[in-house]
Amino acid sequence: MKKWLLLLLLVPSICFAQNKKPLTHDVYDGWKSVGARLISNDGNYFAYEVNPQEGDGNLFIEGFDGNYKLSVERGYGATMTEDGKYLVCKIKPGFKETRDAKIKKKKPEEMPKDSMAIIELGKMGIEKIARVKSFATPQKAGGWLAWQVEKPMPDTTKKKIIPDSLKMQINGLMKIADSIIRKTLDSVKGNITKEEMMEVTEKTVKAIYKKAKDEADASVAVAFADDDKSESNTLFVRNLNDNTTKQYKLTADYKFDEQGTRLVLETDKEAKDTLSKNHVILLNLQKTEQDTILTGFNDIKDFSFDKAGNQLAFVVERDSVKKALQKFYRLYHYDVGADSARVIVERTTAGMKATNTVSENYAPQFSKDGTKLFFGTAPIQAAADTNLVDFELARLDVWHYNDDYLQPQQLKQLDRELKRSYTAVYFPATKKMVQLGNDDVENISIVNEGNADWVLAETSIGNRKEQQWAGRQKNTAYVIDLNTGTRKLISKNSLVNFSASPSGKYVYWYDPIQKNYFTYDVATSDLRNVTSKIKEPLYDVENDVPDFPSAAGTPDWIGNDEAMLINDVYDLWKVDAAGVAAPINLSNGYGKANKVAINYTNLDREKRFINKDEVILLTLQNKLNKQAGFALRSVEDAGNPLNVMLKKQGFTGLMKAKNSAAFLVMQSDINANELYKGTEYNQIKQVTNIADQQKDYNWLTAELYRWKMFDGKMSEGILYKPENFDPNKKYPIIFYFYERNADGLYNYKAPAPSASTINIPWFVSNGYIVFDPNIYYKDGEPGESAYNSVVSAAKNLGRMNWIDSTRMAIQGQSWGGYQVAYLITRTNIFRAAGSGAPVVNMTSAYGGIRWGTGINRQFQYEKTQSRLGATLWQRPDLYIKNSPLFQLDKVQTPVLIMHNDADGSVPWYQGIEMFTGLKRLDKKAWLLQYNNEDHNLVQRKNRKDLSVRLGQFFDYYLKDAKPASWIINGVQATDKGRDWGLEVKENIK
Repeated sequence: MKKWLLLLLLVPSICFAQNKKPLTHDVYDGWKSVGARLISNDGNYFAYEVNPQEGDGNLFIEGFDGNYKLSVERGYGATMTEDGKYLVCKIKPGFKETRDAKIKKKKPEEMPKDSMAIIELGKMGIEKIARVKSFATPQKAGGWLAWQVEKPMPDTTKKKIIPDSLKMQINGLMKIADSIIRKTLDSVKGNITKEEMMEVTEKTVKAIYKKAKDEADASVAVAFADDDKSESNTLFVRNLNDNTTKQYKLTADYKFDEQGTRLVLETDKEAKDTLSKNHVILLNLQKTEQDTILTGFNDIKDFSFDKAGNQLAFVVERDSVKKALQKFYRLYHYDVGADSARVIVERTTAGMKATNTVSENYAPQFSKDGTKLFFGTAPIQAAADTNLVDFELARLDVWHYNDDYLQPQQLKQLDRELKRSYTAVYFPATKKMVQLGNDDVENISIVNEGNADWVLAETSIGNRKEQQWAGRQKNTAYVIDLNTGTRKLISKNSLVNFSASPSGKYVYWYDPIQKNYFTYDVATSDLRNVTSKIKEPLYDVENDVPDFPSAAGTPDWIGNDEAMLINDVYDLWKVDAAGVAAPINLSNGYGKANKVAINYTNLDREKRFINKDEVILLTLQNKLNKQAGFALRSVEDAGNPLNVMLKKQGFTGLMKAKNSAAFLVMQSDINANELYKGTEYNQIKQVTNIADQQKDYNWLTAELYRWKMFDGKMSEGILYKPENFDPNKKYPIIFYFYERNADGLYNYKAPAPSASTINIPWFVSNGYIVFDPNIYYKDGEPGESAYNSVVSAAKNLGRMNWIDSTRMAIQGQSWGGYQVAYLITRTNIFRAAGSGAPVVNMTSAYGGIRWGTGINRQFQYEKTQSRLGATLWQRPDLYIKNSPLFQLDKVQTPVLIMHNDADGSVPWYQGIEMFTGLKRLDKKAWLLQYNNEDHNLVQRKNRKDLSVRLGQFFDYYLKDAKPASWIINGVQATDKGRDWGLEVKENIK
């Protein structure tokens, strides 16, 4: 009886699911998601964006207690003042308004501009200010707001107004024209008709009038341009406590100090006054006073206050010749109360190398205690040779075998190298400069917010060439004394990345060769392996590339450099930084015992270490069933069991109020990705209901599916089924894969136009099963490893009554695209395949360039993703065996290739090699090449196009749909831009 009752209860829901409509490509633009979020420091208010993929979104503001709600149409980029009293945000112009302006090809100054909204939290009013270019509030204080406005919209009605003086000129010209015409009529004496003469008269008058009017418009336009400059550069500064606002015209730049006590302004010259000068003005916001601290300069960079707001530094160029071939910058310093800012460092300053000067590309910064000022120096650049004629100069790149980096990488890094700066320090009290970084030790890390008496220095010089094949560089590290600039070697030519402990007592690192953590005591130079007593692996045990495994996590610090918090595969350890006390398993072995990965989550971005008595938040994921959750643990409470809360959901974007227990978190599963709020991690309340948008559509389900691979080992993947799944039906199935995605079981998947891969919700909603299998690799056998996983999964699922084993397909992009290309040379069980940006010839790709970075591809084959583990000359057999190109004659599967002509990751010619080979062999193949697009599509119009074509292609081969024109006939170059070939050929089966 109970079974029948349960069945009767299920019938309505089953019928409802059957009646839901499938997703269409039209739903993408309007599909909403939760965007940026923020919470006030006191936890009383929070805000979040809800935006469609294309169109107008909204910013929602709520009280944490639920008693206050307000929305700002098209609001974005919100910030809350430090005191939690105000929210300020930008307002985008309407999507349609902007689109219409683009269609009309309006000039940049005529395009719709952002507005700004000011909201006093807890109140319903919204103050809006038009055409706001930027705004700022103090970082650590409330009470102040500053903003600048855009240039006003050109007023075309004003430009039509012609001054009286020009009107008189026009009238005079008209009289002259009339006289000329009359005399002409008299002289012609009937040789032309009156109508012909009137036509000549009209053309003459129009020509004269147009010339006069053009002169008038030009004159008026110049006048208004002068007026607009002062309006667009006005800075508005508001005291939010009393709502008074002051204006400062001609402001080029501005910045608050952290505490909101001062505001520095850079002003421009008066356009109409050739004798005017620009200024640096410092406003005392508490006393409403202002001081001009510098007058007259050509360029100014990077205002920087100390923490207390009592010192200001910036970089200035004020040579007498504004367009000098060489420019020399100086470092200026201002002490509150002084008459003006003064030069403290220039190229002649003691401590400056003779070949160097102050760099304009390094933002100066004070130490936290204000006793030091760090800035940059750079080599003096040679003046440009004005005698050289550009069009007569050769243009070439010279590649040299001894170069640190290949020429493409050098060119990618050119701007950075031209702007490279070397860190130096200046002591305001003693007026002493010390050079720290140099061309032989270029990377400097400031320690303990600058309060330490040393800096950490690293260099890869001498070890850069091997990046070409190793994929990483060895580093040499030093401690550099701030007072003397002397160096002390820590480690030489090591495959590690060095870091300094928060208070500066230690340098620490993970050694991938020894698979342990080390500390270096800066005072004593003692080097210690601090994790040697931990017997659990501290590295990725599932590493399946022919390189050293990475660390299992990122360490954090406890107390005043006393202990480190370190991950093993599952658990957390408290490790004595001095290496004396035995490590303590902080999670009490819960992780390993239950196969739960545990990680510490820092909820305060400004926090540099964990207090010794602090209760910390742990995030967890069960590696077997993929459930996730939280736990709380005191760092001194390792002996007690861990109280864990796990749910069938995923959690992301955790955000806590600075001064209260209130927090926000995104909770997701395949059905929703919603915003939640709470004050306790086991009791959270839903805020949004975005999933309501999908209630009328046939959605999808996700489940973990396990099977035995050909090699006898178990694997797992995510199986996606339609919401209206009927076990008595047979479904076509698409296998999508990359490497391992099963941990994402509880991730939400939104319908969206494809950047490169199938959009799983669209396909499942339209009657497909989709399976995403994990792939496990063996060195030297990337292709066969994919075969072992994917084809075994296909064979396994093909035995299910609800799978049509004659209608299976595969699709992947990049590394997934390679695996697709390989698989169709090894099996014919797939009816269709989609291969995006595939490498098909490892011999030609091996020496190629990743054009996005300029880096050579050799390391990828020897050490990382391609997993061959040997050079081309050591094992040419592996490169040929794993290259689909050499087996294309075995392909029987129709394949859709996408490879774009601006691909910066996989050489475009790889897709061409695949297509031309298949074409030569008379195989069914298509190549989609999106113009000026990278590895994955960026432009939304192209993403939409690819989504339609992927649907049409797989529908044709797996569901016997009518083919689109491009599938049967292609699209000829003569039709490009007029016919996209997307129409369906109804008369062809």
